[in-house]
Formats: sequence, structure tokens, C-alpha cells
Amino acid sequence: MAEIKEKKTFINPYVVQMDKFADSLMHLSKTFLTLEEYKGTFSKEEIEEMFLKVTDKVCDNCEKKAWCLGENRVHTYQLLYEILCTVEEFGAELNVELKRGLQKRCIKAPRFLRETLETFENAKKIMMWNNKMVQNREGYAEQLDRFAKMIQHTTRELDAGIFEDEHLEKRLKTQLKKGGARMLSSVFYMTSQGKYEIHLTVKSMKGRVIATKELASLVGACTGRTMTPQMGERPLVGEEYCTVACVESARYHTLQGVAKIGRGCEKISGDTFLMTDLPEGKKGIALSDGMGSGEEAFRESKMVVEMLEELLEAGFPVTMAIQLMNTALVIAREEVRFSTIDASLFDLYKGTCEFVKAGASTTFIKRKDSVETINSATLPVGVIRELDLEPVERKLESGDFVIMVTDGVLDALPVGEQESLMSTFIQDADIVNPKELAHHILEQVLEYTQEVPVDDMTVLAIGIWEL
Repeated sequence: MAEIKEKKTFINPYVVQMDKFADSLMHLSKTFLTLEEYKGTFSKEEIEEMFLKVTDKVCDNCEKKAWCLGENRVHTYQLLYEILCTVEEFGAELNVELKRGLQKRCIKAPRFLRETLETFENAKKIMMWNNKMVQNREGYAEQLDRFAKMIQHTTRELDAGIFEDEHLEKRLKTQLKKGGARMLSSVFYMTSQGKYEIHLTVKSMKGRVIATKELASLVGACTGRTMTPQMGERPLVGEEYCTVACVESARYHTLQGVAKIGRGCEKISGDTFLMTDLPEGKKGIALSDGMGSGEEAFRESKMVVEMLEELLEAGFPVTMAIQLMNTALVIAREEVRFSTIDASLFDLYKGTCEFVKAGASTTFIKRKDSVETINSATLPVGVIRELDLEPVERKLESGDFVIMVTDGVLDALPVGEQESLMSTFIQDADIVNPKELAHHILEQVLEYTQEVPVDDMTVLAIGIWEL
């Protein structure tokens, strides 16, 4: 909100309202972070409480209670403290010297020791659960903060992109009427890439049905740009008003193919992939390798891929989507279960590709006369709460291929020669069909090893061409 007041740039009431919403999420995030902190050791008060619990149970009917908890209380407390320190460092097996000292100073030594160990273990469990709650709360705080920033970023982008053009609106009304459609309203939007996106509320004139492609063509004639219906748009417009979105056509298109085989030639593979069209003229390709192999690994990688697909289609940047997923997976589980993520986002307007990897294997770019490799040392999702993701962007030329593989493919080749051998297989393949290329690469690896796969193996090949 302070940014709006200072700059007086965002005066749209909807932007102001969304900023208030984002501010409330950020405040909630900060509140979570100011609550109880992570603890690695017991406080003086907690040790005193343990001492009282042990002595209440052990010393109640003891003939030496008055002396041990009276003038000798400091030494009794020191005895318990020595036991706790020894157990913390070496475990429940106390050294002989400490046991002898305990027997000399306490007539109920065995019970005193047993109650001390039990009280200590219970206190450790409570601390562990408290620390888990702190960790979860910090994870939720990070999620809220990222979500708030995403709301602010998206709201500002939308507000900055919407524009008015009365002249264009009149031309559209006239052209659409000639084409048999009546326009009620229009919204003009320019994307961050400088591309038009026009939303029309229209209906066909009585007794007619108009193809959405025809409407997009009429819009293109008015704007002087090549326009097409937005991905997933309705094919026809009838006699009732509906809103249709037309976007600028992309300069590039992709085709992709996949080849895969399970560990030991099993039908079920632990590798999962997605290929989906995304907003603003992007194509998303992702490959995930679940921990282990078989059905359990498949369920894990499938869940990760489906979560990623939903977030990307909702408009989340790929790095933020992976971070959100990772935090959710870490704080939601007791045991560590991880999955790799290898994401390639093609910008079909600019002909570029953004690569983001989390524990994933090498990606290869096949150009006309060379093969480039993309590597990353980032951990898989589900291991630690904060991933250090390093996106890499490359400009692609028409006819280039991006080849993505899981660990099982490279691990089948000799150590130290994996990337060079794969580059050779890819460079020597004079194939333009992505599906055939993926199968050829996998066949080359299997032929080289002459062995049954010891891990799931998947190869994705994506070719890009200028329209």
C-alpha cells in the first residue's frame, strides 16, 4: 500500500483492493515468523521441571528425601544434569564411573536412572514435535509471502497491460457487424511481451452461428496483426452473448515425442512427464523421476507433475511453482521422499526456452552442427525446505531440438563418458520427427549397454520450428 501512496501510479481501485489482500497475507506471514522459534537444547526451566518430575516419582517415600532435596539439593540436581548430558552425547548406555557415582549417592539408583531416562525421552519427543510445528509454520509463512508477492505482481501486470482505444473499438463493432456478429463490449490487453489480447463479449445475429476462428480473423484485420482464438476457447458463437478471447499468433510451434522403458523392462515406470500449452504463448514440458522405481515411484512423480501443471496453467512462474510445491512436500511429511523435476518452458513468440532443474539429469540442445548441455546441482523437491533454483534461458533456432532424459538413461552409460556419448548419439541422429528421435536415442543407449535396464528410462525430444 505504501508503494501506491508514494508513487501514485496504481490508482485502479481493484489494484488497491488486491494490494490490501496481499498486505494482509504478508502480515500473517510475519506473524507466523515471530512465534516460538526452533529449539536445539533444553532451557534451565525445562531441566528444573524434569528434576521435579523425577524426584516426585522417586523420592516421595524415601528415607533420605529431606537430605537429598534439602541441604544436598544442589548435588542431587547436578547428578540428574550429569545423566542428561551423558545420555544426550552417548545415548542411554552410561559409563561405569557415572553409574558407580549414582549408586553411592542414591539408595534408589536404578529407579532414579530409569525415571530420569523416561522423563528425558518424553521431553525430547515434545521438543521434536514443537520443532516440527515451528518448521511447518515457517514453511506456511514462506508460502503466504510468495503467494502475496504473486498477487501483487499479477495485479500490476494486468493493470499495466489493459488499455483503451475508442477508434479500434468502433472499427471492431463495424467489422463484426458486417461479419454477422453484434459486439456488446471489449477489453484490450497487451501482454508483457508486447502482444495483443482482445476479449470480446459478442453474439451472432439472429439465425446465424459464427466460428470463433472467423471472429479472430476479423479482429486481426482491424488490428493489423495475426490473431487466433485463445487456447481452449469455444469453437462457435451462437445467439446468446458470450466472451471470446483472441490472442496474437505465435511465431514458433513445437512437436514432441517420448520413448520410455521401465526398470527390468517392467510396464510401470516411475518416470512421469507433462506437455501442456500455457498462457502468453508458452509451451511447458516437464519430466519427473520419482524416488525408486515401479508403482510407488510412479505415484510420487505423477503427483508432482500434476501439481506443477496446475500451478503453471494458473499463471505461476515456473521457479515459484516449484518452490511452492517443494515447501508443501517437505512440511507435509515425516519421512523424506523426493522427486526430480526437469522443466523446459518454450516461449513461442520469441523462440527461447527457459530451463529449470531440481535434481534432474542433463538436458541436451541439438543444433545444426553442435550439441549443448544444460546442467544443474540443485536438489530434488521434497528434501530441504528452500531450493536454490537457477533458471537458464537459451535462444533456439528453427529446427533445433531439446532432449530431456531421466537419470536412468545417463546412468546406464560408463561414468565419465555419459554426456559425451549421449551428445554423439544425438548429433549423429539425422531425424526430424521428435517421436522417432526419442526412440532412436533410447535404442542407442540400450544397444550400447547390452543389458536389461536397472532403472526407469525416459527420453523426451521436443523440436521447434518457425511458422
